[in-house]
Amino acid sequence: MQIDGFRLLPQALDHEAQRALADEVLAALPAAPLYRPITPGGQPMSVRMTNLGPLGWITDSEGYRYEPRHPGKGEPWPPMPERLLRLWDEITGAPAPPDACLVNVYGPDARMGLHRDTDEADFAFPVLSVSLGDTAIFRLGGPGRKDPTRSFRLASGDVCVLAGPARLYFHGVDRILPGSSRLIPGGGRINLTLRRARAA
Repeated sequence: MQIDGFRLLPQALDHEAQRALADEVLAALPAAPLYRPITPGGQPMSVRMTNLGPLGWITDSEGYRYEPRHPGKGEPWPPMPERLLRLWDEITGAPAPPDACLVNVYGPDARMGLHRDTDEADFAFPVLSVSLGDTAIFRLGGPGRKDPTRSFRLASGDVCVLAGPARLYFHGVDRILPGSSRLIPGGGRINLTLRRARAA
């Protein structure tokens, strides 16, 4: 499925690849613990978050930005799994690798409001999103916040890409379908979002 540069690739990762990737991400959490981010307006987000790679996206009272260190531990983020870098190359064909992988962990009541990814230096680079665990109801809009939207289910192993005009479309997660996957111990959804934050 493709809409204005948005591509949905159902089951791009088989169950074995999903399990291996989930295990790698979970193994990195002791070095970069999940935390509850706060928006610049002081509101806690409903997801828990961490990052992998040279840079990590963070939000706090100082605003939205990329930083090279975990805000709690003050240490560099763990490296991105090689299988994620290969996936970026295979699917996007981008001329430079991602330098940030945002890890969002959704519990049964977590969601993500409509937003655009605009903290990167060059919007010519796509955003690649990998879903692991419980299915999410994903909403895709247009370049304006009040544009019409359409909804899709993102199941474990699905990959989607925001590129071209859709790179700056509003998008979000309305809700999670608890119990729709057994991949993540204890349930929930892990969303891995690969970005190129710096100019190539």
